[in-house]
Amino acid sequence: MTTTDSDEPALTIDELATRAGVTVRTVRFYSSRGLLPPPVIGPRRVGRYGGDHLARLALIEEMQHQGMTLAAIERHLRQLPPDLSPHDLAVHRAVVASWAPESVETVSRRELGRRAGRPLSDEDVERLAAMNVVVREGEDAFRVDAGLFRLGVELLDVPLSQETILAARTALTGHARAAARELSGLLRDAVAERDTRDVKSLSAHMHPLVVQALLTTFQRSLREELREWVGSAETGTEADGASRDGTSRGASSA
Repeated sequence: MTTTDSDEPALTIDELATRAGVTVRTVRFYSSRGLLPPPVIGPRRVGRYGGDHLARLALIEEMQHQGMTLAAIERHLRQLPPDLSPHDLAVHRAVVASWAPESVETVSRRELGRRAGRPLSDEDVERLAAMNVVVREGEDAFRVDAGLFRLGVELLDVPLSQETILAARTALTGHARAAARELSGLLRDAVAERDTRDVKSLSAHMHPLVVQALLTTFQRSLREELREWVGSAETGTEADGASRDGTSRGASSA
């Protein structure tokens, strides 16, 4: 059973664990610590889990990957609004993941599937390679960019062509580098006369603020663009419907 586009929980605990790439024991442990909301109890007293559980599990695993202790994760999650959607949790995880150090390692095909939390077909591996997330190094050896791997696996399910995904990546990388270059220049000019120690201190302080500002600004801009796009599409559909209706009436009157 898989999740649906609605908010209706559709995963058993075994399916949730498989999708998240963890064990059932891990899910139960997190639930016992209050890190996961309780499941919806369905027929035959079977607990059902949804997208919010999956997104929260991914966030917890990401924070653990970053080296946060369980106590720190609990404190962090308690500070989050309780009604965050799976989309909001995914954005929050993206912020956490952005601090991951560059980590490249070589793993087997079996390990690739284990880390993905799902079987990977030859086509899946080829798409990951095209995204430069994995690089084949032998018959059963793949060099993996750990920071991008989970993102790459999630992109496998996005209903877009590989060409579109690669074009989007190129656009994002280009704009991100341009923004980073311009911001670095502004900060460099602002601290040009200061002591080296002050420069390092300011850089460490500004780094998280700049990343948060960029992500928040981009997210809001993207939301506005999508709202305008969807709105214009709906308006166009209504106009087409009205036009067809008018044409029908005219033909009927004639």
